[in-house]
Amino acid sequence: MSEHARPTTVFDPGVQHERTALAWERTAVAMMVAGAILGRYASSHGHFVLGALGVTWVVLGGAVLLWAARHYEDLHGPLRAGETPAHPTVTRVVGISTVVFTGVALILAVFLTLVDP
Repeated sequence: MSEHARPTTVFDPGVQHERTALAWERTAVAMMVAGAILGRYASSHGHFVLGALGVTWVVLGGAVLLWAARHYEDLHGPLRAGETPAHPTVTRVVGISTVVFTGVALILAVFLTLVDP
């Protein structure tokens, strides 16, 4: 079987590979929505830094979405070998960056709400 060929039989009736791929896609879409909301807020209030942060977050979310789509087929091999399809480094980077982004966005939103009535 070639590296990117789909298997003819279902490896796992619980379709963990499907759930893993969908989880990455949901994370990416949530990142893009959060960035778009931040960008919209920034554009209506004239905050360039927040706007740039929002656009950056949309781009990062798009990159995660493309990565998830590209590596969807790669999930079958690790599952057949009894390994986890999640990449620990990518999981850590996405998790940490999401927490940092959310914290910074919250701090900036509170600050701007108090300073710019």
